[in-house]
Amino acid sequence: MDLSLIFSQIINGLQTGSVYALVALGYSMVYGIILLLNFAHGDIIMVGAYTAFYAIASFHLHPLASVLLAVLVSTALGVAIEKVAYTPLRSAPRLSLLITAIGISFLLENGAQLLFGADTKSMDTIVTGNAALLGANVSYAALLTIAVSVVAMLALTFLVQKTKLGKAMRAVSEDMGAAQLMGISLNRTISFTFAVGSALAGIGSILYLCAYPQASPTMGSMLGLKAFVAAVLGGIGSIPGAMIGGFVIGLLEAMVSAAGLSVWKDGAVFAILIVVLLVKPTGILGRQITEKV
Repeated sequence: MDLSLIFSQIINGLQTGSVYALVALGYSMVYGIILLLNFAHGDIIMVGAYTAFYAIASFHLHPLASVLLAVLVSTALGVAIEKVAYTPLRSAPRLSLLITAIGISFLLENGAQLLFGADTKSMDTIVTGNAALLGANVSYAALLTIAVSVVAMLALTFLVQKTKLGKAMRAVSEDMGAAQLMGISLNRTISFTFAVGSALAGIGSILYLCAYPQASPTMGSMLGLKAFVAAVLGGIGSIPGAMIGGFVIGLLEAMVSAAGLSVWKDGAVFAILIVVLLVKPTGILGRQITEKV
């Protein structure tokens, strides 16, 4: 196979994987704090995509203003979902939270279908142009997507490790009761976690539109599931693990498609999930959690 073609497939895989990684970061953050698999997270990307679409296509806002609006709407929606749907169930069994998350996902999908219609909304490409790298034409959108995802991971790592709110998040993750006794506001910390995770989903929606300039009510469903696989593969709760998992899933899809088996790429992703759960359930960078009896 031509080296330039291999390089193009790697870049394509990293571009798709970067979107998965950003969504997986949101999964990992929320799970790390309250042990909730927020299956509505993928649909927040759908809302961000529709926000950007209508901001650009209907209201003719500048692309940068549209990006900012999409991130703000996604962030506000994530916090609102946490306050309305998850906070009242904080002391309920985990299964109740999981069922609620699935219900919110269906609500967002069907609400979008009711408001925006079931058809796919297409728009002009946000980022245009190509660059010549190693004999291959690489789109500026792909390079921007990869760069943004890496910067987001570094910024999130700094936030969690070095800031006061990040230390509060780690404390709540370790022991929620002890964190409250030490004066940490549980509501504020959890809401902040949802806000950051949803902001990452908003950024992910823009990067998704850079690669695939269209929005549909169900676009977040498969995207969210693949991001969940990426989070599990990397080690759910691990920030670098979410990035690694996203890149691995994206590269796997690109290589399966390059081999002429594009119809099997979704199956390959979920096969990876089964293998990981059988061989190393904690994921690549996940740590074994011991429980005191």
